Amino acid sequence: MNTTMFSRWLPAIAQTSLIRRTALGVAGLAFVGGTVAGPAVAAQAAPEHVGSPVSQSVLADKDDKGDKGKGKSDKRAKDRKPSRDKLVPHGVQGKQSRIPLSGEQSDNVRAIVKATKKAGLDERAAVIAVGTSLQESKLENLGHLGARNDHDSQGLFQQRPSSGWGSVEQITDPEYSTTAFLTGLKQIDGWQNLPLTVAAQKVQVSAYPDAYAQWEDQAADLVADAWTNS
Repeated sequence: MNTTMFSRWLPAIAQTSLIRRTALGVAGLAFVGGTVAGPAVAAQAAPEHVGSPVSQSVLADKDDKGDKGKGKSDKRAKDRKPSRDKLVPHGVQGKQSRIPLSGEQSDNVRAIVKATKKAGLDERAAVIAVGTSLQESKLENLGHLGARNDHDSQGLFQQRPSSGWGSVEQITDPEYSTTAFLTGLKQIDGWQNLPLTVAAQKVQVSAYPDAYAQWEDQAADLVADAWTNS
């Protein structure tokens, strides 16, 4: 090989060597970068919850079953009628009376129960309210009865505007009249432990104080049926 030809090869060899060094340098940087930055990148990409897909699926399935089970339990509790002990804790007094109810009267029972729940009171308060209304109006939302009217008494509880119970429009509204009755009931100390007829009389101040007692049994049955559906 002559000197001139060798001299022509030197730049090519030098260029090839430079390319190899550059490539190695880039590879080295990539390797170094991988060892330094790799874990940080991996940490960012890691899932929030560690665990195999199978284990996560099982846990999710268990949670789902737990929620469904709780829903069934809540539904069973909601569908369960109140116990007789809650409805009539002291038993009934005297001979009991019963009347058949129309659709309107049944609606008024549900309205009384709904208003009782809204007022934050229990099943016993609803029984007292329904029993009172059975005596006062036979669960009918009565307007003024003319000559047969007891003064200006109207509505489910025969409340009187002239006695401060509210306007005619108010006391003939089932929710308002029930809430007004329950407000009076709550002002009686120990109303929860009183016989229905005593508790009702303290609110209503009727000329026939013992008349409410006869409706306790039917009132309890009506509240038991309506409590879970109102």
